[in-house]
Amino acid sequence: MIIADTNLVAHALIPGPGREEARAVLRKDAEWAAPLLWRSELRNVLALYVRRKEMTLDAATLVMREAESLMRGREYQVPSADVLSLAAASGCSAYDCEFVALARDLGVPLVTSDRAILRAFPRLARSLREFAGK
Repeated sequence: MIIADTNLVAHALIPGPGREEARAVLRKDAEWAAPLLWRSELRNVLALYVRRKEMTLDAATLVMREAESLMRGREYQVPSADVLSLAAASGCSAYDCEFVALARDLGVPLVTSDRAILRAFPRLARSLREFAGK
């Protein structure tokens, strides 16, 4: 199991740059988990694609369904105190620290392309390339 940040989920399911790396992570470990926040973040990404006319509403809805299927049963609430503590200590956003807190609590890596998270949490966070072994 890994913690997949929202960008990883988006890259795995939306055609475009980063998709091959995200798919390599999925092939290596298909058991992805995330804090409940991932849903709102992905909806926001998809809404942006629709507004920019880079994706139809039907396509965005299909991607969201695929994502929900991928993550089903592995969505978690994280303690606010843990998130706030991590954010205060690292300078990363509370949004990002939800993923970090979950990785720490479950004892699994957080796979992300976010450079700030990779720098702030080198023991928990792994880049897509590093995790996929590329």
